[in-house]
Amino acid sequence: MAMTRIVAGVAKGRVLKVPLKGTRPTSQRVREALFSRLEHRGVLEGARVVDLYAGSGALGLEAASRGAAKVELVEKASGAAKILAQNIRATGLDVELRRSSVESFLQGRTGEPLTGDVDLALVDPPYDLPEGELAQVLALLGPWLTQDTLVVVERSTRSPEPLWPDFLVREDERRWGETVAWFAGARSFSLCGL
Repeated sequence: MAMTRIVAGVAKGRVLKVPLKGTRPTSQRVREALFSRLEHRGVLEGARVVDLYAGSGALGLEAASRGAAKVELVEKASGAAKILAQNIRATGLDVELRRSSVESFLQGRTGEPLTGDVDLALVDPPYDLPEGELAQVLALLGPWLTQDTLVVVERSTRSPEPLWPDFLVREDERRWGETVAWFAGARSFSLCGL
């Protein structure tokens, strides 16, 4: 089983297990660069975060370690969810694991109550997820967003830019090796259905 570590914060250095197949965890180098950018923007401290396609939980757990107030990790694959639960226990961080497809979670069909608005949405799907499915997930984010929500989509540099729904506008793009992250915010508070 592969492993990675939390880069910074209260759980710095804690080891995270990574499933050998079915997930593609964000490298420590990319996480360090991404979270430095998020901290520079003042997004993390006290934030409500949702980590979609959580996999090993590396992104959501990093956010919790660095001061996010509430983190929900959404993962459907049973093997990855099992490892993710172990990583949550190993870090001792107060996060919630939602064993659900991303679509069901966002639509509130998981049997659990919706938790409301988020400040940061981390969207790190498998690289082979079709662009149309990613576009559907981004569209489902609408009711969860506030005027200040930041959405970060991580993909391969070989992937095209996501098809943004009308209520999101790309603000920035960063590339690290084979990884690209797009940053988007709400175009208009009134367009988010809130």
